[in-house]
Amino acid sequence: MLQNSNLQKFVHHWVPVEGAEETLLLLHGTGGDENDLLPLGQMLNPNANLLSPRGPVLENGMPRFFRRLAEGVFDVPDLMQRSRELKEFIEAAAASYGFDAGNVTAVGFSNGANIAGALLLLYPGVLKSAVLLHPMVPLSPDELPNLIGTRIFIGAGRQDPLVNTTETNRLSSLLTQAGAEVTLFWSDGGHSLTREEIQAAALWLQ
Repeated sequence: MLQNSNLQKFVHHWVPVEGAEETLLLLHGTGGDENDLLPLGQMLNPNANLLSPRGPVLENGMPRFFRRLAEGVFDVPDLMQRSRELKEFIEAAAASYGFDAGNVTAVGFSNGANIAGALLLLYPGVLKSAVLLHPMVPLSPDELPNLIGTRIFIGAGRQDPLVNTTETNRLSSLLTQAGAEVTLFWSDGGHSLTREEIQAAALWLQ
């Protein structure tokens, strides 16, 4: 019963693929919804199941995965609570839909990448790997988790007006210090996905 209630906390799409080993957890950016990243998921790995939740927090009517106090200033207690709820949602979805909870890769853009980063730092082992597209440092945990064996792709834009290069490098360094295998890909774009970035992420996933 509890598993079912955790599943119902997020409006979501479940798109199964017969024989799939991997499940992509698709996490949209601010103002997106559960439909946004489905085409991206299919581009990145057409042989993976897709689990795509909608962020449960509204900011001026726009869905997000956690609250922020201002642009780039996160409500950390809310972020921690929402991260726990997302972890419980993944576990409930694995039990309900029958996919391998040990083979989940997060694909997050912007706000979605930030909560995926929080999941990595707070709940190591929930994600096998992650594609973080234009992320920031979500929080600085008191103690670094053990992310040995976790693969992470970070896609960033040199002209990104919201995420500067220092922030990107800080996140990469934090995850590397935790033991993760981090691949950092730079494009010349801003705060939006580029074709080069998507192609690089697809190649990295393979």
